[in-house]
Amino acid sequence: MDEENQSLLMNRSLGGPDRFSNLEDIDVTADGSLVLRLLICSVYSVVCAVGLVGNLLVLFFIRVRQERKKSRVNFFVLNLAVTDFQFVLTLPFWAVDTALDFSWPFGDAMCKIILSVTVMNMYASVFFLTAMSVTRYWSVASAVKDRTRRRSVSAKWVCAVIWAMATVATAPTSIYSSVTNVTGEKLCLLRFPGGQYWLAVYHIQKILVGFVVPMCVVSVSYLLLLRFVRLRSMKPGNPRRRSQVTRSVTIVVLSFFLCWMPNQAITFWSVLVKLGAANWDKAYYVVHTYVFPVTVCLAHTNSCLNPIIYCLMRKEFRKKLKDLIYRG
Repeated sequence: MDEENQSLLMNRSLGGPDRFSNLEDIDVTADGSLVLRLLICSVYSVVCAVGLVGNLLVLFFIRVRQERKKSRVNFFVLNLAVTDFQFVLTLPFWAVDTALDFSWPFGDAMCKIILSVTVMNMYASVFFLTAMSVTRYWSVASAVKDRTRRRSVSAKWVCAVIWAMATVATAPTSIYSSVTNVTGEKLCLLRFPGGQYWLAVYHIQKILVGFVVPMCVVSVSYLLLLRFVRLRSMKPGNPRRRSQVTRSVTIVVLSFFLCWMPNQAITFWSVLVKLGAANWDKAYYVVHTYVFPVTVCLAHTNSCLNPIIYCLMRKEFRKKLKDLIYRG
């Protein structure tokens, strides 16, 4: 569960949207539905299991079984696997929180740590996906040889910058996350001194930095890659290769968009409500009660899809996996 799902926490004792007007800086959005909680716990469990296995395989193949073949993209894939691996490790905590009807049982320190790790790895994962899209286009378009060493050093600097950016973007979460008593329930969430306004600003940052800008960069990079492949490097008699590149790019862009867009769209709606640009009505309550948690689960599935999309769909990784299975 990420920070907006924590700031849009569920509490069965509140009973309806008419009682929300007394809350200044959080949205309480559920009726304690057992079915909804079981669904969320099930999704978190599956994502955690698949994400752990998938990302461990990526780490094993790139770090342990690497055959002297190093590239900037593989270095980004390695960091992406580390990021997603750290993220899925937080899911058992959110599953327990959900099973207890969103009552946080692990104390204030763990609330701050788990929420910060969740948010930081969300940003880092998106940033690495963006860096990989730019790198894929640049490596094809430049076609410069004998620069392996320089690229490796550059990739390390890029990764350092990405982790630094993710840390800075997570700073508000680390500072203002805490366990707060709301109508008798202990909830792990964000409490900003300025109330709804600063929570809205925080969500705007997440929407822009964590989705809109990366999505634009990813889309432009892959569109340029497709254009370059079509106009310069693909011969008319080789439509199969062109089809493979197009399919790969389509899967990458669509998976990123479909996993994150629903969650970000509802978060944007909450921003409009907090800023007074939209009404806090029954429709808003119903969407945040029943739809928003599902979009959070969908966003989390990105962490188990990444190993499949970026590694297991590649022939060399599939071959290594088959060799590993046969030897076992």
